[in-house]
Amino acid sequence: MSTAFDMTAGQVAIDGRKILRGIDLTVDEGEVVAVLGANGSGKSTLVRALLGVQPLSGGATLLYGRPPARFREWWRIGYVPQRLSVGGGVPATVREVVASGRIARQRRGRFTSSADRQAVAAALEEVGLSGRAGDPVSSLSGGQQQRVLIARALAGEPDAFVLDEPTAGVDAGSQRMLADTLRGLVERGRTVVLVAHELGPLEPLISRAVVLNQGCKVHDGAPPTAVGTHALPGHDHVHPHEPAPAESPVPSWVLAQEKA
Repeated sequence: MSTAFDMTAGQVAIDGRKILRGIDLTVDEGEVVAVLGANGSGKSTLVRALLGVQPLSGGATLLYGRPPARFREWWRIGYVPQRLSVGGGVPATVREVVASGRIARQRRGRFTSSADRQAVAAALEEVGLSGRAGDPVSSLSGGQQQRVLIARALAGEPDAFVLDEPTAGVDAGSQRMLADTLRGLVERGRTVVLVAHELGPLEPLISRAVVLNQGCKVHDGAPPTAVGTHALPGHDHVHPHEPAPAESPVPSWVLAQEKA
């Protein structure tokens, strides 16, 4: 079995504060891994470091066997951030944001193809937003905006999906939709890494859980029986070192590779 993500002795320090402390983590293709822990435990930092978005202060990470700086097959990874930036400027429609998920598959200067349009339409259908494709994303609820982010990742038809707290602050209907979508990905053998406070309807789909506490890996194996928000050690509602800035419609790490 091939390895999708591999971190060895990963360390991250921000403003002199240690966030990750010597993390070893290997995710093989086809695994469905949940990264759990209290607020501020380093969960989001871990997945960003795994992708090379957050620089390591020590250790190394590999994407399909290559360091992030040398990795070129960005179409293989679909990243779903915590939230979508819907600030000023020209308002983007739902379809436009989802279509940006095809960028990593497009050659420079190539126009949108029928395959691109079909992938976008299929992604919108899968998350139940076909009827809102022409609407500005700013007009959608938080749960619907999260669906847009998921559809954007789906449109790229990647081998692996990395989701940063996809169920945080969304309604029960959106959580069930996400569970149904992930179930389809699992059935198709895709790799999934997701950050969560609690799994809820996703729990039956998770094959492995990695639990962090104060930047250290304290569990790696079967999901703990109690994974609710307050069941995890040291839970609070403060994020001292994980501000999780809002993402633009096109992930910066994809744009960086397009310009390379």
